[in-house]
Amino acid sequence: MTCQVMERAPALRYRGCMSATLSLPVGTLLREWRQRRHLSQLDLAGEAEVSTRHLSYVETGRALPSREMVLRLAERLEVPLRERNRLLTAAGYAPMFAERRLEDLGAAREAVELVLRGHEPYPALAVDRHWTLVSYNRAVTHLLAGLPADLLAPPLNVLRLSLHPRGLAPRILNLAQWRGHLLARLRQQVAASADTVLAQLLDELKAYPAPAAAAPHPAEPAMVVPLQLASPAGTLSFISTTTVFGTPVDITLSELALETFFPADAATAAALRRLGDGQAGAAAA
Repeated sequence: MTCQVMERAPALRYRGCMSATLSLPVGTLLREWRQRRHLSQLDLAGEAEVSTRHLSYVETGRALPSREMVLRLAERLEVPLRERNRLLTAAGYAPMFAERRLEDLGAAREAVELVLRGHEPYPALAVDRHWTLVSYNRAVTHLLAGLPADLLAPPLNVLRLSLHPRGLAPRILNLAQWRGHLLARLRQQVAASADTVLAQLLDELKAYPAPAAAAPHPAEPAMVVPLQLASPAGTLSFISTTTVFGTPVDITLSELALETFFPADAATAAALRRLGDGQAGAAAA
């Protein structure tokens, strides 16, 4: 994706990516997920309303769980839909959850477009489970102007672009604070999903040059970590929110997140409105 391409908001697109995994028995996979969630067999058996003995038999391969049992345990363990399909396959059942292109998701796709457009003149973007940029609104182009073309080429990883020394990092005024926030969030995702691609991304980002930690501020700490960005329009300060779809039954939809940025002060709001008005005027000319 070049800066020229980013002058207009693109159509939604989705790039799937699955790391190769070895085929393991369903009991082994369930035990790994239970241990990842720091639950004992007794804890999980109680939450899933099964006997501890039966759960032990399932984990050791002495009993094959029913399809309903696999889904019940996966639900209690908060296993991602992609991995629930893997559990079902390992147990000898057909996968349950479809994985379609975002373009084929009908009302959900329209909802994503509506949120992104409706958030203008403030930035908003959509990412997949690996933080690959799926779509964005026109306000995002103001933040990325002037960045190297190779970093903007698809597939564009949002976290890599944010912390790369040739990316946004030199423009982030509170880089130490923002870097710590992003790395902590990524660590949580790795722990929750066991995704090897995310784990590799975490290692890569940790290896980037780290700024000196900021000195403690004597004032009352902020409730959220802001993003403070230097730009031709002045210092832009944002707070961000993350939105996901509730109760999705499609893998693509379950892995989609909308990142929306709101102005943290009046100066940022005014600057973004001016930029938005200028962009609208250029488009109409």
